Amino acid sequence: MSTKIEKIMISTDGSENVKNAVDWGIELAKATGAEVKAVYVLPPVSVSIATRGERWADSLRNHLKDEGKSATEYVVDAGKKADVEVEPIIIEGSPADGIVKFATENEIDLIVMGTLGRTGISHLLLGSVAENVVRHSKTQVLVVP
Repeated sequence: MSTKIEKIMISTDGSENVKNAVDWGIELAKATGAEVKAVYVLPPVSVSIATRGERWADSLRNHLKDEGKSATEYVVDAGKKADVEVEPIIIEGSPADGIVKFATENEIDLIVMGTLGRTGISHLLLGSVAENVVRHSKTQVLVVP
């Protein structure tokens, strides 16, 4: 197994809590010359929202896509300030599974993510996205508080 870092994935949900992780990921990329992918996972619309009608579901999807665009653009802008090129990517799926799958399929060497996102009470019930990624990823994970 190689310890050389050539591809870094910075996972973002657009929250304030991920900003330290973005800074770490960009600095690591600058130091190693790695390419960077800023990834936002667009979660599926829940059944409870979908049952309210297609307009509700479409409205939520559009809101989440806008949020994803804003979140990944934040990483792109941070990269520009450090002279690091960042590719913004929005994928669909459950956040932890989407992150792990993307990292595997794209031969990512390091996933960088924050400890806390927008999980709130669901963290207590389901475990955080970061915990699930650490448990299931074969890719190295740097979790930044």
